[in-house]
Amino acid sequence: MKDLRRYLALKYIQYLVLSSSNALSTLLGLLGSVYAVITLQSAKVSSKSTAVLISSLAKADILVLASLLLEVGFRPSGATVSSAAALARNLLTANAHASCVLLSCVALEAYLITFLPAESRHLRTVKNARVASRLVWILVAAECALFQVDDLTASGASAPTHGPWALLFPLSSVAAALLRSLSYILGILLRIFNVYIYYKIFFSMSNR
Repeated sequence: MKDLRRYLALKYIQYLVLSSSNALSTLLGLLGSVYAVITLQSAKVSSKSTAVLISSLAKADILVLASLLLEVGFRPSGATVSSAAALARNLLTANAHASCVLLSCVALEAYLITFLPAESRHLRTVKNARVASRLVWILVAAECALFQVDDLTASGASAPTHGPWALLFPLSSVAAALLRSLSYILGILLRIFNVYIYYKIFFSMSNR
């Protein structure tokens, strides 16, 4: 568990402290995620809700690997490069957003364990952790798809002229712009939330 705590600290620094990711933090994050996945397979790690959330957090770095492969693998000219570059960028965004939300879920669970251990026991279950992880992935996948459609529209991709998609396609730019603004605000709120949670936990442990 000490190794997993170090991994969580690394991820908090990468996504909630640093203003933007860089090559070093990305590499360390990938290596940490690989180590976390291996550690979670050990029989010494009990199957608890925290382990489920950490596992989902580590697996989110698959999106980073996919983004790197897209950037390296697509060298042709034309629309292929444009769409691949947009997808690579949106995968990185999806990874950052999923990681921030999952880290906040871990922080919330730490708060419940510290201050409401008995009252929250029925909430801190493996089943609920899996449901929360799936919900995060569904929302992030929908966000990524919306951003990709918006990028394709901006790059001059032909829009459908018939059917329901013809009505929904022009709305993607407006929806994507609103979602980007909302995600920025939520990112700030999540940072404040995590700082508050660990501030409370730190002083609670100090008093004890």
